[in-house]
Amino acid sequence: MKSSLFYTDKYKEIERKVAEFLNSRQDYLSTSTVESTRAVGDAMQDILADSFPAILGSVCAQYSANFARRSMADLAFEDQDGFYYIVDVKTHRLDTKFNMPNLTSVERIARFYEDDKSYFVVLFINYRIEGIKAVVEEVHFVPIEFLSWNCLTIGALGWGQIQIANSNIIEINPGYSRKKWMLELCDALLEFYPKEIEKISYRIERFREIRDRWAQKPESIG
Repeated sequence: MKSSLFYTDKYKEIERKVAEFLNSRQDYLSTSTVESTRAVGDAMQDILADSFPAILGSVCAQYSANFARRSMADLAFEDQDGFYYIVDVKTHRLDTKFNMPNLTSVERIARFYEDDKSYFVVLFINYRIEGIKAVVEEVHFVPIEFLSWNCLTIGALGWGQIQIANSNIIEINPGYSRKKWMLELCDALLEFYPKEIEKISYRIERFREIRDRWAQKPESIG
């Protein structure tokens, strides 16, 4: 059984509602906060956290927005069929040229997706600034497996961190198979890890050489 939220057009309705809600709420920014992309993103997330159950409507059976900063989730809910969704909110100011936001670690997503009824969802909000108002231009509300590997990359942090390669370029494959996506993740890691081993091997040799040089220096240098 697949989620009726993402394997029908229900998620598109949520995208529309998020954009309409944020564009109707123009009271959450000030002249000081509007200059900071971090402050704008935090403000959007805060007002969404309070109103997201209403946006979800009958889809939502249980809801939570109380998570630690380093958690995978900003929001989480369970639907009427018992599927569990954690939502990572990502905001992107359209006039910024480039950024590579982290999504989640490869080890975390592998563990989380051991349960077929769990969904890691990314809520992308693209906006521009007019005066002290944020105007939402586009919203994507999709599980990570709908994101093409053409727009994803892996960063060298811990086990590996799944990142958006460039927030200006998001490629979505609606209805994409989780199995195919996870196999692609594994293939990407099987290419990524050997390259990291080569880097580490070089660094080890580099500092062996440095240590040897220091070991040969006389104590008199200080």
